[in-house]
Amino acid sequence: MRIGIVSETYPPEINGVALTVHSLAAGLAAHGHDIDLIRPRQSQPQQAEPGIDVLEVRGGALPRYPGLRFGLPAGRTLRQHWSQQRPDAVYVATEGPLGWSAMRAARRMGIPLSSGFHTRFDSYADHYGVGLLTPLVRGYLRRFHQRAAATLVPTDALAQELHDMGISNARLLRRAVDTQLFHPSRRDDDLRAAWGVDAATPVVLYVGRIAPEKNLELAIQAFRAIQRRVPGARYVWVGDGPARAALEAAHPDFIYAGVQRGEALARHYASADLFPFPSLSETFGNVIIEALATGVPVVAYAEGAAREHLVDGVNGYCIASGNASAFVDAAARLAGNPALIRHMGRAAHAGVAGLSPDAVIRDFETLLREMAEENLHEDATNVVHA
Repeated sequence: MRIGIVSETYPPEINGVALTVHSLAAGLAAHGHDIDLIRPRQSQPQQAEPGIDVLEVRGGALPRYPGLRFGLPAGRTLRQHWSQQRPDAVYVATEGPLGWSAMRAARRMGIPLSSGFHTRFDSYADHYGVGLLTPLVRGYLRRFHQRAAATLVPTDALAQELHDMGISNARLLRRAVDTQLFHPSRRDDDLRAAWGVDAATPVVLYVGRIAPEKNLELAIQAFRAIQRRVPGARYVWVGDGPARAALEAAHPDFIYAGVQRGEALARHYASADLFPFPSLSETFGNVIIEALATGVPVVAYAEGAAREHLVDGVNGYCIASGNASAFVDAAARLAGNPALIRHMGRAAHAGVAGLSPDAVIRDFETLLREMAEENLHEDATNVVHA
């Protein structure tokens, strides 16, 4: 099959959506499909990947997010491009101007179309002081995704949330994690020594975008509670974002590792002891299953990946959404118990060891093939009745 994938974010950008879309594109290409990737042009050169053809279109800088871009409308360009090399199906991963024009172009050309719900933009409004816009954002998301034959979501809970929003076409496509890359064996004593800790000192880890919607104040509150119990504890932050400069100025005792990728990222996970993740704005939260895979117990709210993979008291603590005091208490209690950290860490790795990225690709492949075959059947039926 030739499969069109449209995304306003993609590596070398580092964020959950970019990495998820890349894994889908690379996985489909590895299965022998031709991938037609459409994305905004970036200042960094695009690295060629086997089986993935890239069409770069005009884009603009995303306000308050250095290094990230959004795609400008490109309907005419897409129609011309797809007229020359028509895809069997199109997947639109992001809801920006490029995504919207891709939706319109695919529908106009009769190309089977699916979308992905990766980011809770409706929940971001409050974090950026424009909460009154939340109903408008939800209305836009509803109109956007209802135009697709299927909207792919990573959890049953999110499918129900979309149904409640009026998006009736949600279909489950679960997430997986590379358990060979993210593995407890990546623990690095030299890295821990560089952080100034010994084997008995707990390292608390944050991985992700450093931005207001991640509930950073609660992450800091939890660490300070840990520090009162274990004064030598260190807090390592991996990532970048619009709140990083203010965070560094306010908390110079934290360790800021910047953006990490691949094996370096896996070493940071595995060399930590505890992963408190207080975000309430995730559709999934890939970082949760990455931490679990590397044998690091997680404290998180019962949302997204935590609801699916975190067993309270077994591989971490799954906290009722919004209960900040319970979140802080659980993180401090766990950090002060090295034996429990080790026990939960073993359970964390074992609990996600069976997740298969290849199974996810097969499910995605099946969906796209079904859409393409259904479209061919409809075309044949229309010809017969013409």
